[in-house]
Amino acid sequence: MNDERNRVCPVGLARSLDSKVRTWLQDPHKLLLPFVREGMTVLDIGCGPGFFSIELARMVGGTGRVVSADLQDGMLEKLRAKIQGTDLAERIRLVKCEREQINVSEKIDFGLAFWMVHEVPAKEAFFNQLKSILKADGQILVVEPTLFHVSRKEFDATTALAERAGFTIGRGPRVLLSWSAVLRNV
Repeated sequence: MNDERNRVCPVGLARSLDSKVRTWLQDPHKLLLPFVREGMTVLDIGCGPGFFSIELARMVGGTGRVVSADLQDGMLEKLRAKIQGTDLAERIRLVKCEREQINVSEKIDFGLAFWMVHEVPAKEAFFNQLKSILKADGQILVVEPTLFHVSRKEFDATTALAERAGFTIGRGPRVLLSWSAVLRNV
């Protein structure tokens, strides 16, 4: 699958990724509550302008840490501008990814890959990298868009690659217009 659906969301569309309407449709707190606790180290891979990163930082509290990683400097700059001068700036570490390297080596308790795995050119290598940094009892929530992006067959192929990397695949939460799965490191 190497077409329009694999393209990275441009920085110019960051506003659409960070709106009140989206908060209403995909409430970060409600979605992440079953997975995130205070003190955790969490990865928001493909963080964009920080729609989930901000809530993750609140949820992990002062003893936790969020690693917000993205391919695009522009997205990371938008997140940096939001947290600059706040206590969240101390909890969120920004990481510039490369096309085939996430550039994160610290161990994580939880990872979020929201509407971004279909943009990854080398999915098997991607899942192997995630597996190498996920703690023994950790989880990764993968959510992919259905409408005109990822078919059920494509999503199943993606989760099969994650399983080949050593993850156990579980059912994810219901997310509007999305497929979801929980990858467990057991």
